[in-house]
Amino acid sequence: MMFSNWRKSLRSDGGANCVEVGTARGVVGVRDTKERGRGPVLAFEADAWVCFLAAAKRGNFDR
Repeated sequence: MMFSNWRKSLRSDGGANCVEVGTARGVVGVRDTKERGRGPVLAFEADAWVCFLAAAKRGNFDR
């Protein structure tokens, strides 16, 4: 699957723990910035990604 429009997280501090998010038809891809596009990509259906973001904004994953 070819993802496009890769962008780094707005919360990225420029350190070694950054992720990038890209899009394809109805799918969102997430990859490790350090891999420079050569590593694996986690793919999520767009609806699942929206639910994940909403849960993260609510603090559901905070320790």
